[in-house]
Amino acid sequence: MAEPFKNIYNPTLIEGMAGHFARVSSEFDRAVFLKTALAGLDDLEMLARAEQISQAIDAAFPPDLATKRAAMVAAMDPRTDMELSEMGVRDTGISGWAGEPMARVIARHGLDDPEPNLEALREMTMRFSSEFAVRPFFRDHPDLTMKTALRWAQDENVHVRRLASEGSRPLLPWGIKLQAFVKDPSPLIPLLTGLRDDPEEYVRRSVANNLNDIAKHQPDLVADIAKDWLKDASKDRQRLVKHACRTLIKQGHPGALEAFGFPPPQLGDVFLSAPEVVKLGDQMPIAFRATSKTDQKLLVDYVLHFMRANGKLSPKVFKWTEIAATAGQVVELAKTHPYKVVTTRKDYAGAQKLGVQVNGQTVAEVPFELTL
Repeated sequence: MAEPFKNIYNPTLIEGMAGHFARVSSEFDRAVFLKTALAGLDDLEMLARAEQISQAIDAAFPPDLATKRAAMVAAMDPRTDMELSEMGVRDTGISGWAGEPMARVIARHGLDDPEPNLEALREMTMRFSSEFAVRPFFRDHPDLTMKTALRWAQDENVHVRRLASEGSRPLLPWGIKLQAFVKDPSPLIPLLTGLRDDPEEYVRRSVANNLNDIAKHQPDLVADIAKDWLKDASKDRQRLVKHACRTLIKQGHPGALEAFGFPPPQLGDVFLSAPEVVKLGDQMPIAFRATSKTDQKLLVDYVLHFMRANGKLSPKVFKWTEIAATAGQVVELAKTHPYKVVTTRKDYAGAQKLGVQVNGQTVAEVPFELTL
């Protein structure tokens, strides 16, 4: 059986942190740190463990942040080029997941004096990501933090460049929502533009995820960015933009699809078939046919409209295929959808609906009955 992920915060890691704090600071109270950090550790989940270790750092040092900050930075591993798999609490210093509790200390106490604490987060992110800890600084000091992030975007260290993008994501999972960027993401665009051709996929992926966050509230803006960025784009940038637009493409956003060369489809003689009755757990055969009226690229998806508890239908898009059709070509597609029980959705018997969308537009729908 696999080790629970929460056990990444374990007594060995905590004792290793204590050893390094004691090594760099005579003001560190090792006994207090260990007692606080280890109390009831087995009963805590991962994030609660990180928070408890963070509180233990506070308890074991004098109250002023400057003392704690200096000790935490001094205790870190001198190497700044490690892969995540290499990081940990080593003889040479602290890196990896142990950095998350330290970054929490900075986020909790550092907002009144942002500049030295942003610099501390830069140091920490080179040993582990500070993407969560930097978010309160974007919230409370947006101009200063964005100016700092623009500088980070030019940093020679890949982890620092990624922090500029990942830490500023409007909707970073597990992180606080940056409501100002949800409402107005325009301050992010110069930052993301500067990072779009970063030599590291690690950074470009973060840029794509940031744009995907923006797209959830400002879809037209991201569609326009996609159209602009795809002009004479390298393969790497094309992949970035496609990943950034994944939600828009799935939703059939016309502007995003047109940016990728999928304008409104020109089709005739459209036909769609599926069984009138489908039993949960069975295979659902689907057949689609249409005639292309012109030479065109076709992005074909199918949509299942599931019955919900309130009796209303809710659509879910499933990817199907992409076709370069010629004028007069009869496009014929067939597939089988496994209508299986899934843990993320409760199925309800009754009238459901199957649709096919081409280049984001629904071109055919048929009803069917689901039995349990």
